[in-house]
Amino acid sequence: MQLLIAFISGLMFGVGLIISGMTNPAKVIGFLDLAGAWDMSLALVMIGAILVGLIAFHIAAKRPKALLGDLMRLPTARQVDLRLIGGALVFGVGWGLAGYCPGPALVSIISGGSKPVIFVASMLAGMGIFEIQDRLAHKKR
Repeated sequence: MQLLIAFISGLMFGVGLIISGMTNPAKVIGFLDLAGAWDMSLALVMIGAILVGLIAFHIAAKRPKALLGDLMRLPTARQVDLRLIGGALVFGVGWGLAGYCPGPALVSIISGGSKPVIFVASMLAGMGIFEIQDRLAHKKR
């Protein structure tokens, strides 16, 4: 049952990304072009997503278990540090250069183009490098 719910949720997320235009790098770059022909439509998509997320996290924080019975595991970190700021900067620069962020890039792989494949491969490589670095840092402690 959990796999079915995960599949349906992922499918809805992917379709939403396609409908909103977030899988179109030109639209994303147009949104990021504040000094030029700025396209504010993705700002509305993001505001809608933030509102849904705020409501969902508010409800989830009051529950000991998820709807399907798993323990509720919400993020607990609250500090802003150099790693968070650096990661956000790298994410933003990558998003601006490629016109993709992780979710839309994964959805865009079905288009058959090489750009989303290269982006996802690079993203996975970066995640792997972080994981190795993080494990090495924890071994030193």
